[in-house]
Amino acid sequence: MLTSEILAVGGVSVTLSGRQILDEVSFTIGAGEFTGLIGPNGAGKTTLLRVILGLQRPTEGNVAVLGRPRSLRAQPVGYVPQKVLLDPDMPMRARDLVALGLDGNRYGLRLPSKQRGQAVAEMLHAVDAERFADARVGNLSGGEQQRVLIAHALISRPRLLLLDEPLANLDLRSGQEIVGLLARIAREQQIAVLLSAHEMNPLLPVMDRVVYLAGGRAASGPADEVVTTEVLSRLYGHHVEVLRVHGRILVVAGAAGEEAALAVSPGAEAG
Repeated sequence: MLTSEILAVGGVSVTLSGRQILDEVSFTIGAGEFTGLIGPNGAGKTTLLRVILGLQRPTEGNVAVLGRPRSLRAQPVGYVPQKVLLDPDMPMRARDLVALGLDGNRYGLRLPSKQRGQAVAEMLHAVDAERFADARVGNLSGGEQQRVLIAHALISRPRLLLLDEPLANLDLRSGQEIVGLLARIAREQQIAVLLSAHEMNPLLPVMDRVVYLAGGRAASGPADEVVTTEVLSRLYGHHVEVLRVHGRILVVAGAAGEEAALAVSPGAEAG
């Protein structure tokens, strides 16, 4: 595993309306690393992504990308948001949406060119989306739309890719395909990937490390070192039990016996 540092989050705290959302969160991600940002609703995952994107100013701490302070100015960061509503009647093909990743942040649209078309074709190939490149994006399945959105985020050649709950509305098979795709792209293109999710189990086969958020606090490192009874009990502020069953992980609240954050069965809902 390469150790070239792409993202460094140092002691980030965020307080909003008197409520502390993040409490001294620190971690790093290197080139080619796939990291899962895991935690229940209200843990602060989306707020942390907003801080990394430069959309939310931290109360304390700092974020650096490639050793430089994060800002809204052009930096090599790609982003796939949690919810993107694509109207079935919108006359935009998949390849058109991918192309917007090249020039959507400029004033006006650039005329098509051979080089631009080649870049779009290469990115569609990279995410295995060539077969529906000319279909309307609003008519694609959830998994197909995710591939197109990932291609849109990657076509500008970012060094860091952030994804907010990309598996939330996908079936098990589509989710596994997206996870495998992202892991492959991370390694082939040496991109640092940070993927936010409630459910860690689909990420286990490919995840290099985990950033686990609970109550605004975080622990980071290899899953075997972070997702333990001792570490998660400290984060949650009460006893939780970590169970490993047939290669899957279940986190159970000790007091009420309720599932705390991770679903063990594919059909279970995340909290």
